[in-house]
Amino acid sequence: MLNTSLAVEERITTAHRAKLAYVYVRQSSPGQVRHHQESTELQYRLVERVVLLGWPRERVQVIDDDLRKSGASSDERFGFQRLIAEVGLNKAGLVISLDASRLARNNRDWHQLLELCSVFGVLIADGERLYDPGVYHDRLLLGLSGIMSEAELHQIRMRLHQGERQKAARGDLRLPLPAGGKPPMTGPLHV
Repeated sequence: MLNTSLAVEERITTAHRAKLAYVYVRQSSPGQVRHHQESTELQYRLVERVVLLGWPRERVQVIDDDLRKSGASSDERFGFQRLIAEVGLNKAGLVISLDASRLARNNRDWHQLLELCSVFGVLIADGERLYDPGVYHDRLLLGLSGIMSEAELHQIRMRLHQGERQKAARGDLRLPLPAGGKPPMTGPLHV
């Protein structure tokens, strides 16, 4: 079996443990954070996994700045941008997230992270496995995870759009009026 504790221990070196481990926590919307608290708690419990892998608790950093933000782009995800910077500054030994979709849902951001982790020898872990982006087969699996994550986002958008179109065709689509603007005029018009 490839995923034994011994195989994991062989991948993690003292050089990895001498650097920080980063736990990245993200959910896409305020509604998800509010209604799916178990997912958020599960992500925070990844700290315990990192400690079991040998990092002292004080060397584990949690990045949760991107709660309530979509992974479709890193433009407004300052936590992800900070993670990229920390990896690029050679401060990271491990990046862990529940799954690839938490880190990025577009291939540009995902592959930027993979490339930096490969160059600086940073390990990546998810809820199940430890990967070394510098190893061909691990990088292949991580690349496929990123592709699937982006495809999943596309499928979600397509289903939502199709649902809206079906509601509109039935006459059941309700859209809120835009906020702001001038109130409607009442009374006679004066020029």
